[in-house]
Amino acid sequence: MKLIVAVDKNWGIGKNNDLLFHLPTDMKFFRQTTSEHVIVLGRKTLESFPNKQPLKNRINIVLTTDLSYECEGATLCYSKEEVFDELERFSTDEVFICGGEQIYRLFLEDCDTAYVTKIDSEADAEKFFPNLDEHPAWELTEASEPILENGVSFRFCTYQKKKGCASCTSCSDCASCSGCC
Repeated sequence: MKLIVAVDKNWGIGKNNDLLFHLPTDMKFFRQTTSEHVIVLGRKTLESFPNKQPLKNRINIVLTTDLSYECEGATLCYSKEEVFDELERFSTDEVFICGGEQIYRLFLEDCDTAYVTKIDSEADAEKFFPNLDEHPAWELTEASEPILENGVSFRFCTYQKKKGCASCTSCSDCASCSGCC
């Protein structure tokens, strides 16, 4: 599985159930990268979308603890296990974890690639993504040249989970790492 996220300098991702920055080039990258694929997201992230509706041209799988929640056009799941049961129909290369904070943290260890838009500005975030630059299981493998848009500089970065870290959760007690971390 992969994940896709936009972060500020402090790895902040959101405030008041909204993005920290609105960058059309980043939105286009998100659309192009996830279109025709499966996205896994939380209910609050879905409710931050236009008209609180699932994104078009994608299979939307929504993880929620609200058993009474209803959403036409999305598959609702109520546990991580139920999400994985639903994902058995798809190749893991087709699946993107796309927020929010709790969903990222819940599925980070199950992902092997992270597409991170790193914004070179600080925002007043209340939701954060784990800092992959400091995470022993992840390494930066690609970064674009800086892009300047609306007075904000950012880069598209790709992180890969280090080989041998497929089952890492913290690496400090990971027997399968073979010292990679």
